[in-house]
Amino acid sequence: MSAARTLATARRVLRQLGHDPRTIALLLGIPLFLLVLLHYVFEADPGLFDRVGSSLLGVFPLITMFLVTSIATLRERTSGTLERLLTMPIGKGDLILGYALAFGAFAVLQAGLATAVALWFLDLDIAGSPWLLLVAALLTALLGIALGLFVSAFAASEFQAVQFMPALVFPQILLCGLFAPRDSMQPVLEYASNVLPMSYSVDAMTEVLGNPEVTGDFWRDVVVVLCVALGVLALGAVTLRRRTA
Repeated sequence: MSAARTLATARRVLRQLGHDPRTIALLLGIPLFLLVLLHYVFEADPGLFDRVGSSLLGVFPLITMFLVTSIATLRERTSGTLERLLTMPIGKGDLILGYALAFGAFAVLQAGLATAVALWFLDLDIAGSPWLLLVAALLTALLGIALGLFVSAFAASEFQAVQFMPALVFPQILLCGLFAPRDSMQPVLEYASNVLPMSYSVDAMTEVLGNPEVTGDFWRDVVVVLCVALGVLALGAVTLRRRTA
């Protein structure tokens, strides 16, 4: 791997995204719109918005980054761009890390805007530091990027890439503790939730919501999310293909 080649890949992807205003609107605008909508849905119960809204600051980045990353990477393969790049002296690790850096830059903007709007315009009430909430949101966005890069290797079309959402993302949303405490679920579902990374992202958000100090559980949760994201990125580098079959 080469830092120069990785940065060159990241710059190229950022230039392409910069010429796609609809993608930028999806990345930056949709989470804000959903948070505002959620705020008014729970207007009569601000405490419920605090609980659900803080968790969704982790869920929204994962969903949007998964969609955009998987489709954009697949488009590079189907257009032949990826095949041409891999004939040059550039490794799969350089490409995967370059994609992750480029989409990660947008993840920083997305998570920062969503966190700022939730805290200072929608009056999301948390006991902990806003910076910890932002860290958890960024790591969840990185997980979405990693999952998107990984599944793009197994999709033959953009439609198939979107179809991976019900298989990989929706079960995590249902089992992460957003709708019901995980320890109140059936044992088999609780065990499943314990191995799904989004559960730890939601737990990290909950720790910031209810604790003014940084807790050991918070660090455990963010380390788990980070390790899973890095592991999936490594798998993405291994499974990266030149073209779509």
